[in-house]
Amino acid sequence: MKRRIFAGYAAPNAPEESLRTTHRAAGLTRGVTTTIAITAISSLAAVFSSAVHAQSPAPATALIPDGTPVEIVSGLRIPWSAVTIGQDGLVSQRGSAEILRFRPGDTPQSAGTVPDVVARGDGGMLGLATRTEGGNVWLYAYHSTSAGNRIVRMPYAEGTLGDAEIILDGLPGGRAHNGGRIAFGPDGMLYATVGETRNPDLSQDLQSLAGKILRMTPEGDIPDDNPFDGSYVYSFGHRNPQGITWDETGQMWATEFGNDRWDEFNRIVPGGNYGWPVVEGQGDNPDYIDPVLQWPTDQMGPSGLTYIDGTFFIAGLTGQRLWTVNIAADGTPEATDYYPGEYGRIRDVLPGSDGNLWFLTNTRGGGDNGIMSVPLAPSPTP
Repeated sequence: MKRRIFAGYAAPNAPEESLRTTHRAAGLTRGVTTTIAITAISSLAAVFSSAVHAQSPAPATALIPDGTPVEIVSGLRIPWSAVTIGQDGLVSQRGSAEILRFRPGDTPQSAGTVPDVVARGDGGMLGLATRTEGGNVWLYAYHSTSAGNRIVRMPYAEGTLGDAEIILDGLPGGRAHNGGRIAFGPDGMLYATVGETRNPDLSQDLQSLAGKILRMTPEGDIPDDNPFDGSYVYSFGHRNPQGITWDETGQMWATEFGNDRWDEFNRIVPGGNYGWPVVEGQGDNPDYIDPVLQWPTDQMGPSGLTYIDGTFFIAGLTGQRLWTVNIAADGTPEATDYYPGEYGRIRDVLPGSDGNLWFLTNTRGGGDNGIMSVPLAPSPTP
């Protein structure tokens, strides 16, 4: 069993982060669209930054949730991440080491248990990713242990997980700001988000993996073409990034929890410095990369992120809503919120095996969370 340990582990000595209070802002209703060109809509006047625009081409149409979501899985305890393998869905529950397998409408079954998971604060059983290699299917998992965070992989066949192989161990961890999202990029490399574990200065320290987005081979090695020689670091200056995806051009994007002012939607470039803790949100400082969009922290709390046929979908945890983001040909971003407050905290969002959009409800401490499925349709032409 391979075991790669990074020596820059930050001890989990910070107290657990307290719950942020969620407020329903005036002017935020289902399907309300706001762009950076708008200067005043109630409390949305300063929602978006304007300095940095995406450079990816915009598709001809945008997608929107179409109708009322239907619950396809119920009774989950703090689900954190879900993936699909063929017709099967797999979901992690933060407080449990068990991975559940399901198909829409069926009762979830255990696929197996990940060893050495320790759940405390916002740590525990976190992100999932999949990879097919030859005739083998692997499930990758990011989880907390008694000594930081870890990435493992397990073979998956006939609804069952095999033994866990450690890909990368000793990642920074603590009671809060663990990051935890993993995904394979179009280049075949595995990317992982790592929070700064409530130690903000680590985000600017390139000797630490805290407050970073990492890039590694599927086996956990450092790619030769990473932006910093001999380092897993792909980008830095992050606080607590929890969503990553790629658009049709291969451009990487990420969501990030702010502190008490701005949550962020960022265009990620190799070696980029995103400013934390010097800057939160747009800082207009040439030393740091500004977010493409920013939201007041009580309206967003961005966690999971996915991209489907020209539209970004963001799981709004604190703001308790689903967001879409579209970027026009001139780089202007446009965001729309859906279902504010109707389904509680939303932790992750992904393309479902039924052809619909899936999102995970995630009430803190609750045992009655689920996975919702909603069809997507082209946005009506204005």
